[in-house]
Amino acid sequence: MAERKGEVSRKTNETSVSVSVAIDGTGTGKISTGIGFFDHMLDQLCRHSLIDMHIDVKGDLHIDDHHTVEDTGIALGQAISRALGERKGITRYASIDLAMDETMTKAAIDVSGRPFLVWNVQFSAPKIGTFDTELVREFFQAFAQNSGITLHVLNHYGANNHHIAETCFKAVARALRTATEIDPRQASRVPSTKGTLV
Repeated sequence: MAERKGEVSRKTNETSVSVSVAIDGTGTGKISTGIGFFDHMLDQLCRHSLIDMHIDVKGDLHIDDHHTVEDTGIALGQAISRALGERKGITRYASIDLAMDETMTKAAIDVSGRPFLVWNVQFSAPKIGTFDTELVREFFQAFAQNSGITLHVLNHYGANNHHIAETCFKAVARALRTATEIDPRQASRVPSTKGTLV
């Protein structure tokens, strides 16, 4: 089976983003966006999906974090899409309820080729440290649109905003891991009656 790897470089007037991924990795990451909390969340995505990720971003942080977070989601989604190719043999669907202390969040994924985000997550504060909580959704919106993944994220409950954000990233990671794994019963078939997921 061919290695499932993807690379994307993206440069605009607002950001310079370089991303490489290996789907069949061990969760090894080298991540630098200039935003400490975001790096921490991306590390969770990498570690718990077992997708190797190298992410290097230089953004206009003197303005705010928005462009850096969104453009990282765009490039990471595109890299994942390229790595998956025709999606032959993948499990395709996965969901998980992930607990962390007082918080529980569900992520459900369909690696369908049809991008869509359903986001049912509320934060009780506008910031976690200096990080805008609204940017969690912005990242996943960009990621879903550019990876061709249908993604539903639902926070059942939680009190700590850091935990709520972290369970979103960890739950998506675990669902992504399962959905992108090769199903030996599928062999080299695309898991769709249409015969294509791209």
